[in-house]
Amino acid sequence: MNVISLVLLVLLIVLVIAFIFYAQNIKKNKQDAESLFMQAESKANEITATAQRDAALVRKEAEILRDEAEAFKKEARFNLREEEQKQRREIEDEFKQERKELRETEQRLKQREEVLDRKDDKLTNKERSLDSKEEALSKKTDTLNKREQELLEIEEKKEKELERIAALTRDEAKELILSETREGLTKEMAQLIRVSEEKAHAEADKRAKNIVSLAIQRVSSDSVAEQTVSVVTLPDDGMKGRIIGREGRNIRTFEALTGIDVIIDDTPEAVVLSGFDPIRREIARMTLEQLVQDGRIHPARIEELVEKNRKALDHKIREYGEQAAFEVGAHNLHPDLMKIMGRLHFRTSYGQNVLDHSIEVAHVAGNLAGEMGENVSLAKRAGFLHDIGKALDHEVEGSHVEIGTELARKYKENPIVINTIASHHGDTEPNSNIATLVAAADALSAARPGARRESIENYIKRLRDLENISTSFEGVESAFALQAGREVRVMVKPEKLTDDQIVILARDVKNRIEDEMDYPGNIKVTVIRETRAIDYAK
Repeated sequence: MNVISLVLLVLLIVLVIAFIFYAQNIKKNKQDAESLFMQAESKANEITATAQRDAALVRKEAEILRDEAEAFKKEARFNLREEEQKQRREIEDEFKQERKELRETEQRLKQREEVLDRKDDKLTNKERSLDSKEEALSKKTDTLNKREQELLEIEEKKEKELERIAALTRDEAKELILSETREGLTKEMAQLIRVSEEKAHAEADKRAKNIVSLAIQRVSSDSVAEQTVSVVTLPDDGMKGRIIGREGRNIRTFEALTGIDVIIDDTPEAVVLSGFDPIRREIARMTLEQLVQDGRIHPARIEELVEKNRKALDHKIREYGEQAAFEVGAHNLHPDLMKIMGRLHFRTSYGQNVLDHSIEVAHVAGNLAGEMGENVSLAKRAGFLHDIGKALDHEVEGSHVEIGTELARKYKENPIVINTIASHHGDTEPNSNIATLVAAADALSAARPGARRESIENYIKRLRDLENISTSFEGVESAFALQAGREVRVMVKPEKLTDDQIVILARDVKNRIEDEMDYPGNIKVTVIRETRAIDYAK
């Protein structure tokens, strides 16, 4: 019993101790859980506070970005309105300029219309005068016919009267009349002989002058060749065959596009380019040198290089004009006028380079103006521009004085400059001392020894007249005088003229040349009609 009680007591003690330990563990776990909960709550509070601070910062940054966006939006709207106003002003300025140009064009057209009306009135008056003269001639012709009839009747009466009074036969009366007629004819023959002798002397004098002029022209042939010929050096003579091309297609294309005659002779390693137009000749020289250097010589390449060199020479012409304007001190000259003046580098007048002549006249006029107390810069400007019309006189109708005056008005030059251009050849009265000084400077520059050679100018004028006559017909696209004026090639528009019509055109051109020009020898007229079909492989 005691043992069992003791065992139970021990078990009870063990259970109590286990319960105490279990209770302590539960309490400890509860404390640990409470500690973890408190830590978690503390961290949650920290995270919440951090999140709230971050959210506040994000809201603040968002507000800043919204303000910046509003400011950018306002600035963009302001810039857009400013740009819109600027474009509107530019468009309005362009419209004003175009309206101004239209008004000026309308004014020029009105002036030309007035000139044409005046010319029309003159032609009408001339036509009336010719009609009246024709009517008077017809009346005189009728009067002469009547008088001739009366003379015949008088002769018959005279014969009958002589037969009656003198009792002469018809043969005797005829012999008497013939003797009287011989006496009258002798006087008339003497008069005719004297008139013929005077006419022969005049004709001999005229022919002598022509012979002298031809001799002078032949003597000046070196100068003509110098002004109208360019020589291109070749690497070898084999290049000549490539320039000619198969069946001559390369050289024909080259001559048709440039209007310059290509002379391939026995001169070793050289080809001669002949043409009176120096701009066309320079384009031809540049093109041929590039073709020889490149080695690819065929019609398409020739056409490409000719167009490219036209543009390059146009840029070079502008540089010549700018350099000349800088030399005479005309810095504020309109760019278009500078370009037109640059063309005078390739223009000669009686063998004198017109651009050099213009610069020389500007300097001389400036020196004269300085001596007389006039405006030196204005005198130089007027002297520089006095022959500007010569740059366009073969493209625009009218004399170089009229063309130059019109250009000066168009580009708003000083009225003194305009009057100087209009009066330097005496077409109008000069209204300033500067105009008189420029005319004097022009005469001094042209009259100095060696400045001009008239034969070259006549030679070039003859070639230009030959081209102008050829291009005056309807359907003609271009014309080129070749072989020193012994041949003219006329390019026609294939859609305007047929093959049969170009035969008639060649005869019409030939007849006009015969009627309007004086020339030695023969001139060959060649009319070319070419049809092209072009497409591009892509």
